[in-house]
Amino acid sequence: MSRDRLLIVDDDEDILRNLERILRLEGYETDIARTGLEAIEKARRNFYNLVLLDIKLPDIEGTELLRKMHETFPEMIKIMVTGYPDLENAIKSLNFGADAYLIKPVSVQKLLDVVKQKLDEQRNMEKMTEEKVKKWIETRIRKLRHGGL
Repeated sequence: MSRDRLLIVDDDEDILRNLERILRLEGYETDIARTGLEAIEKARRNFYNLVLLDIKLPDIEGTELLRKMHETFPEMIKIMVTGYPDLENAIKSLNFGADAYLIKPVSVQKLLDVVKQKLDEQRNMEKMTEEKVKKWIETRIRKLRHGGL
């Protein structure tokens, strides 16, 4: 089974390195981006199961980056991580497709729990979709064998 791939987007070098180290120790494959533009470019070139997005980035507001990523990569899990929690950002994040909203400093355990939970949900959705497709194909084959349309 392939490992889950995570993209960490933050302009704070210490946070980037700490998150990367923690998530790699848990067995995740990680990549980092320091700007919104870098995150979009990497997401276009690579597949990521999940992205951790800082809300304050030097080149783009995190909620705007979230909106762009949700439109382009709807299947990717998007978790907002912010040191500037406010109601407007929380509402925008949810409206723009965030799967979770964490407030810095986030405990390591909380982060790992949310990441694992969201990846499990993603796998379950993929499995359900595969099963639906399989059943549809089986039904279609039966219909075709028996002269149906």
